[in-house]
Amino acid sequence: MKKISVFILIVMKSYRAVVIASLMLILGVFVVFGQVFAQQGHTMSFFVTSVGLGDGGNLGGLEGADAHCQALAEAAGAGDRTWRAYLSTEATDVLGLSARDRIGIGPWHNARGELIASDLDQLHISPNIFKRTALDENGNSVTGRGDTPNEHDILTGTRVDGTAYFPDDADHTCNNWTSNDEGSAQVGHHDRHGGGNISWNSAHGSRGCSQEGLISTGGAGLLYCFAAD
Repeated sequence: MKKISVFILIVMKSYRAVVIASLMLILGVFVVFGQVFAQQGHTMSFFVTSVGLGDGGNLGGLEGADAHCQALAEAAGAGDRTWRAYLSTEATDVLGLSARDRIGIGPWHNARGELIASDLDQLHISPNIFKRTALDENGNSVTGRGDTPNEHDILTGTRVDGTAYFPDDADHTCNNWTSNDEGSAQVGHHDRHGGGNISWNSAHGSRGCSQEGLISTGGAGLLYCFAAD
């Protein structure tokens, strides 16, 4: 009788352990699915372009750059938003148009629904922009430092805080995004690596404005696109 009682006790403990383990597994599944559903609940409002326009720093001005963002977004099924390229301009005697003033107020999410930044302050102070999160419009990773080719230079023409450069003797925007020859463009690193500079939007200037010049410093004429509405 004693052996039977011990056997029953062991069976009950085992059953309880199985039930607890099952409940924990089910709870874990719900947590994972909850996270997935939460991410999927946010439509894409930020991406790195999968391709550039192919003409160096000549983007057809801001209008051409915005049209490129819009076209790629439409091809990816997100054309119902108003897309803007994250680019600044320069002027002779006054401050040019700043990239941060063109892209709305946020929040912004990548193609997987991951939060990039909740507002303009977070975007320019501590954004969730890294190689893992700086995806293209199709949800694919963009090649960066250590990859072949390295295409982590993203055209911005802007300073770290997202504002345009004050008038000076240097070109930071490939002649306001119309030059494919002379000049230079300020670029950021979407992977936050390279040359000791981790800035996503203002790492260094390009080596000229030709397509070859952009490639030579680790770029391909790619852009950041944000939904401004």
